[in-house]
Amino acid sequence: MKSPTCRASISVSCSEPSVILNEVKNLKQIAVFASGSGTNFEALACACEDGRIPARCVLMVCDKPGAAVIERAARHGIPAFVFSPKDYPDKAAFEKEIVSRLDELGVDLVCLAGYMRIVGDVLLGAYRGRIINIHPSLLPSFKGAHAVEDAVAYGVKVFGITIHYVDESLDGGRIIAQRAFEYEGSDSAEVHRIGQAIEHQLYIETVNKLLK
Repeated sequence: MKSPTCRASISVSCSEPSVILNEVKNLKQIAVFASGSGTNFEALACACEDGRIPARCVLMVCDKPGAAVIERAARHGIPAFVFSPKDYPDKAAFEKEIVSRLDELGVDLVCLAGYMRIVGDVLLGAYRGRIINIHPSLLPSFKGAHAVEDAVAYGVKVFGITIHYVDESLDGGRIIAQRAFEYEGSDSAEVHRIGQAIEHQLYIETVNKLLK
């Protein structure tokens, strides 16, 4: 039987669902936060659906109304909480609403996947030790939103991906997993393309290990 394919500008393929997994009760619950296209979100969603991750993706949180990840969530039938921060008086206010939704769904693990906001005290206080992030560099080198571009400008020849716990620091929480790759060129877009494929695989593997 042909495997269904998640269609978008960058596609993520979903394998056939595991019959055994579908019969398992009391699976862990994960939520994924994203601000953009959502390819890492979709990779995790597919992995939950086909049994590579022993969990259900029960919520997608997005701070950018109109972001492509919202359509991806709809295609997978995953509820989405989409908000505009400017509609709230401060970060604490919208994080309280997020925490309420996470608590209601019994979320065990929060996965940041291109969520372009620093997690504040409210969310950290409620889910410390249960929030992880994926970053396109070998931390602690090249923190921040332009990690790949900064690494290329510096002349780096070995790039990589890091998954880490989230704390109060910028991309500074304890490292969980890393994967490196060599690249001799100077095209940031190419580094992003190579890195993205590695991100999908590494995130699935890491979430799977953390939930077992």
